[in-house]
Amino acid sequence: MDEVMPHAFATVTSKLAQSYEALKTIEALDVGNTPKKMVWKKDNVALYHYECDSPALLKTPVLLVYAQVNRHDMLDIQADRSFIRNLQSAGLDLYLIDWGYPSKEDRFNTMEEYICGYLNDAVDFVRHESNQKSISMMGVCQGGTFSVIYSALHIGKIKNLITLVTPIDFHTKDDMLSLWARHLDVDSLVDSYGNISGQLLNTGFEMLKPLLKTSKYINMLSAVDKQAQLLNFLRMEKWIADSPSQPGECFRKFMKDLYQQNKLVKGTLKIGARIVNLSEITVPLLNIYAEQDHLVPPDASIPLNELVGSKDKCLTRFEGGHIGVFVGSRSQKELAPGIVSWLKQRDTDV
Repeated sequence: MDEVMPHAFATVTSKLAQSYEALKTIEALDVGNTPKKMVWKKDNVALYHYECDSPALLKTPVLLVYAQVNRHDMLDIQADRSFIRNLQSAGLDLYLIDWGYPSKEDRFNTMEEYICGYLNDAVDFVRHESNQKSISMMGVCQGGTFSVIYSALHIGKIKNLITLVTPIDFHTKDDMLSLWARHLDVDSLVDSYGNISGQLLNTGFEMLKPLLKTSKYINMLSAVDKQAQLLNFLRMEKWIADSPSQPGECFRKFMKDLYQQNKLVKGTLKIGARIVNLSEITVPLLNIYAEQDHLVPPDASIPLNELVGSKDKCLTRFEGGHIGVFVGSRSQKELAPGIVSWLKQRDTDV
């Protein structure tokens, strides 16, 4: 034992020295590099159109709706692991709504304003720009929940609906985030802080799997001399650190009405003066869930297919976790091509 400890210490010290030298050679870490152009902006919310050298293969454009938590750059983390590049290279005309970084004034923005205001304005812009009566919408995580609610309230504007790792039933037994959220004093939090810090939420997410972060850094220590792997790790860390605050009033309603009271599946969620009835959704639905997702467990996503009124609906299981479903090696080969194939079969103008 006396001989093992010095050897182990020496090994760790050597690895730390190597990591220091490796980090000195890294100048900048860029994420979200697929070329795009801002085509619309209102307050702190913007709409981007991804630029492409060749015409899209599908006439119906797709609007990507990411969560307000963290940044959409995770979908475009690097050139060889970019969900967005894969979608684009497979023939999609892509737009993306960027929720931005909420200001102090944005603390009063409600969920209604984001869904029926900003999101609806973005949809109308894409429809007008593409000369299409309806467009396809692809929502990720909380952005998927927003997309589902929007589709139920704005019949006729959405042609196809795709949801990825999207929470719908917020009271499933394996949903640790829901169990934690149900005991959160949301009113006190919002009344005290206004906008909710993204770093605070990240700390809560880490507590769901407290050893995950430790094992992540331990595994990284063994690979500090492999530059490609080190860069992958650092890009993900940069993305995690870039966490916008959550607009207070929108956060209040999302947490209380959905996580605490599960109103969406109960059919009692009100957006403005309207009840959100998921059976009003009759467009083709592709619902994709991640088998090892600890933030949005499969049972939280699967019920959507039973609640919508669509006859054309597909439920797809994808191996991986909440983030791995987009950046994993299997994702690069299968996820985007599968989505494009599904859309192509329903693009009647092609």
